[in-house]
Amino acid sequence: MESKWPNTIRKRILFTGFTLCVVLVTRPTSAIEIHADPEVIVQNGTTGILRCTFKSSEVVSSVTTVTWYFQSSHPDSQFYKSPYVIFYFTSGRGFPGPEEFKDRVQFIGDINKRDVSIQLSPTYFSDNGTFFCDVKNPPDVKGTQARTELRVVLKESYSQNNTTFIVAGVCGASLVLVLIAVAAWIVMRVLHNRHDYEGCTSLESVNSQAPQPRKKVESRVEGSRSTSPSGPLQGPVIYAQLDHSGSKNSFHKMEPVVYADIRKN
Repeated sequence: MESKWPNTIRKRILFTGFTLCVVLVTRPTSAIEIHADPEVIVQNGTTGILRCTFKSSEVVSSVTTVTWYFQSSHPDSQFYKSPYVIFYFTSGRGFPGPEEFKDRVQFIGDINKRDVSIQLSPTYFSDNGTFFCDVKNPPDVKGTQARTELRVVLKESYSQNNTTFIVAGVCGASLVLVLIAVAAWIVMRVLHNRHDYEGCTSLESVNSQAPQPRKKVESRVEGSRSTSPSGPLQGPVIYAQLDHSGSKNSFHKMEPVVYADIRKN
């Protein structure tokens, strides 16, 4: 029994090591995501910045590598047929490529922040073409290269392009403001017309239901006029003593005297 224990332990150790190797080798790798500006326009003789970032589920380490490629758009260029490596970065160091880019390419990113951008200074017309950014962060090694189209133009063309963009932006903003103003005017007009229509309808209903007291007043005035006498009003009656004999012992007779009270109608 004692001679079999070492063999059993040895088998278990070998089996555990084999299992770990299988797990490490066959562990699924996640695809790395690489992003870059689709197009960059720079003026001839100035500095062009080519930005590139990546996303990875793994921690950035010394084995992380960055490779920049260039393929020219000029048929007579030596970089026209296929992409050429112009910059390589690993273990915290950068290694320029061919002589055409050796002294002009500089790493300006921060790999710990997933930024692997470079700058090209100065830019020439021969730099017109496509730049590819590729990042490997083991075990994240599968991913699609990001590409940027670089356009190197004259100063006049660059200014004209900027002016065109500015004019287009101003015209677009003005058009939007005009449309908003027209829409607001239409809405206010509709609301105003609706308010006037409702006001007229309510006024007509009130007039149709209002009483007519004036006819009664006029009838009362006419009745009072009809009952009043057309002739002059009779005044008060006054009694006076008249002496017809002329003597002192004559009989005094009381006769009424009527005074007419003449009033203006």
